[in-house]
Amino acid sequence: MKIIAFNGSPRKKWNTATLLNKALEGAVTQGAETELIHLYDLNYKGCISCFACKTKGGKSYGKCPIQDDLAPVFKKVEEADAIILGSPIYLGRVTGEMGAFMDRLIFQYSVYSNPPQSLFPKKIPTGIIYTMNATEEQVKELGYSQQFAIIENMLGRIFGEAETLSSLDTYQFDDYSKMVAPRFDPEKKAQRRKEEFPEDCKKAFAMGARFAKQGIGINQ
Repeated sequence: MKIIAFNGSPRKKWNTATLLNKALEGAVTQGAETELIHLYDLNYKGCISCFACKTKGGKSYGKCPIQDDLAPVFKKVEEADAIILGSPIYLGRVTGEMGAFMDRLIFQYSVYSNPPQSLFPKKIPTGIIYTMNATEEQVKELGYSQQFAIIENMLGRIFGEAETLSSLDTYQFDDYSKMVAPRFDPEKKAQRRKEEFPEDCKKAFAMGARFAKQGIGINQ
């Protein structure tokens, strides 16, 4: 059983990566093999709208034809028993690398039918973990909840099921005194990281363990 996590943050040891690693730790407790892929290490671009994955009888029907660093990654996804995506929220959206990755990942399996259908070869659980400066109130006010629901719906439609974990009001800098960020209270940020972030880590761990258990049940 294999669970793959994708880090859409340029940081490899900060909030998003920490939560993804916790999710994989949870999966390991259930006997899963795991892998963490850092998207910023890969060379690729977003969908080029060639529609080769939609061409009738085409050799790339249902498959992205672009031969870049994502080609072997997509093969790994088809062999995985669960996948977990992770991204910080930049300017109200996932990072450019994560957005380009999701475009390429999802579109190749999406069928223009009514109702929409999926060409992904099996059903697997998927999760997406967000980290952000926004508070609970700001998530509602800025419309983030609706955006997250759309992405969760797309992942669920293609892969069978999906769930979201949001880590809010995260600690962004090692030392706030060195940064120009007067809107943030460093003490409150530090307190939030001390009290809430460990709870988010527990939720991520539980997600990974749960996905691994589901994979065991599916493969038995």
